[in-house]
Amino acid sequence: MWDNYQLLRAMANFMLVSSVLILLYTAGFWVTHAPLFPVRTIQIQGDMKRLTPEQLKFIAEHQLSGTFFTLDIDKTRAAFSKLPWVRDAQVRRRWPDTLDIQVEEHMPLARWGENGLINTHGERFDAASDQELPVFYGPAGAEKDMSIMYGHFKQDLSPIGLMPKELWLSSRRAWKVVLDNKVQVELGRNDINQRANRFAQYWKQELVTLPYRVEYVDMRYPNGFAVRMPDYRAAAVTANKH
Repeated sequence: MWDNYQLLRAMANFMLVSSVLILLYTAGFWVTHAPLFPVRTIQIQGDMKRLTPEQLKFIAEHQLSGTFFTLDIDKTRAAFSKLPWVRDAQVRRRWPDTLDIQVEEHMPLARWGENGLINTHGERFDAASDQELPVFYGPAGAEKDMSIMYGHFKQDLSPIGLMPKELWLSSRRAWKVVLDNKVQVELGRNDINQRANRFAQYWKQELVTLPYRVEYVDMRYPNGFAVRMPDYRAAAVTANKH
């Protein structure tokens, strides 16, 4: 074997290449992990109305660790996403020592029953808010459908100056709306948008002109509607005497 010069040359080349690779790896590891490349600047951007600088500063100071090269981007993103009002956080490095963080806040659309909020993407999140918002009551998983339907109802009712205050969806997929004038509108399971449009027409042409307070309107009839008026009293029938 020791007389095989080609084999010896190949072994020598292999050992040389291996040594160079190990040296390069060691040097690269030292460079990326050495404190010579700290993250000196954190730039946080976004349209933030509810997030405070103190919250963001706390995350930056207590949750982020590592150098410019070793800082875990996914963990950094997750750390900012833990804040209640953060919907998404995009993180990227900018040479030589800056971390750019783009924060997207939740935009609240409605409350989800007694617990939680719904954002404009139809996603549920947990945060505290004193903002006056409509309330959704429905089965778990219906958040997006209810958000879409809420938008349709707003559009249907806008011409008559009314707004949905509460939106109900039963487990059987039956819809009910409580308006900002406290009128309850039963819409059922089928032809929801058509029934909402019919209600708007009837309200403008007939219901709003009634001399009694309207409490409840049932739009589930194919060619009409039923109305409950608590103040209405039928006229007494007087018998004729001869």
